Amino acid sequence: MADSPCVRNCCLDQQDICLGCGRSVEEIIEWHSADLLRRTQILQLAQARLAQRNSADSVKHRAVNPSE
Repeated sequence: MADSPCVRNCCLDQQDICLGCGRSVEEIIEWHSADLLRRTQILQLAQARLAQRNSADSVKHRAVNPSE
């Protein structure tokens, strides 16, 4: 079984996505009953969300960089 992606940084954004692991509230609740295929899907979705958030944060920080 796939290990939980929880990093013990549980805080939800306005779309109910965990800032720590990238899973939705529904996916967090579903995790313990999900089979390996579904867990793999959840992990892929969570990783994509985190990558998108990191990319967006990077763009925001570049836009307000006072040294430029």
